[in-house]
Amino acid sequence: MEQRLRERMDEVESALLEHTVSEAPFVTEAARHLLTAGGKRIRPLLVLLAGEAGPVRGADLPDVVRRQLRTAACVVELTHLASLYHDDVMDEAELRRGAESANHRWDNLVAILTGDFLFARSSELTAELGPDAVRVQAQTFAQLVEGQILETLGPGPDEDPLEHYLRVVAGKTGSLISASAWYGAHFAGAEPEVAEALTSYAEKVGVAFQLSDDILDIASDASGKTPGTDLREGVPTLPTLFASRSTDPADDRLKALLAGPITGDAEVAEALGLLRAHPALGQARAYVAALVAEAKALLEVLPDGAVRIALDDFADLIGDRSA
Repeated sequence: MEQRLRERMDEVESALLEHTVSEAPFVTEAARHLLTAGGKRIRPLLVLLAGEAGPVRGADLPDVVRRQLRTAACVVELTHLASLYHDDVMDEAELRRGAESANHRWDNLVAILTGDFLFARSSELTAELGPDAVRVQAQTFAQLVEGQILETLGPGPDEDPLEHYLRVVAGKTGSLISASAWYGAHFAGAEPEVAEALTSYAEKVGVAFQLSDDILDIASDASGKTPGTDLREGVPTLPTLFASRSTDPADDRLKALLAGPITGDAEVAEALGLLRAHPALGQARAYVAALVAEAKALLEVLPDGAVRIALDDFADLIGDRSA
């Protein structure tokens, strides 16, 4: 199955290049800017993997189903790419995937319009998949935008910041990863209970994936990531939100640091040291581990075999990132 998925992912990569072509060479260049910069391709991979959960799989998969899965894989990746262009404008980011962000290389207007172009291409492809796919894509897009709005507004005066943040993550990250699994199971003809379980599994894994990034931002010296990026930008994360809930007077200095963006290198180092020694980091890891366990439990609807093992291993990989 691994070799089969690699081959089909290669087909998806070729299709993504095809779907980002415009008659205007500059538009093609801008649309492919982040595409060719790399990325984990988690969403299209989940489409193809969930597509193995139907009654017919492997080499016996009909050509029409294989095309539908490939198209759906392109839909979710183009939607994800489009959201990155818009996110970078809102965050005033200079780098994305190790390359210049589009807004930094060109300007905000080009980045926004390129994101719109990719959303449009994604919508064109979704229309080829039928009304059920259009409905799911529309619902997912609404969740993505709602998550971004909630993040921009921040929690209300009577709202728990942690609960607010988890709603943001579920909208911005969990929704599209969840839709990816739905696409795969749906077009593979999986039983309704299997499709529902895989959709819920993917939402939990998607949220866990983002939360594990939160943990890596604090404890990432050995991961190749630059620690403290979110701290510098004043972005709330799971460990910092847990730490901010503390009522221990010994945590007053840490809570003061977390109250706003930290710009100085010395203060970033101090905050990282305090957070790494704080129970909040263990709480965050336990939260992610619990989400992963919940996700894996949903796989019980699948028979033992390569598909279940692969999905189980993928969930474990998410948990291992934050362990």
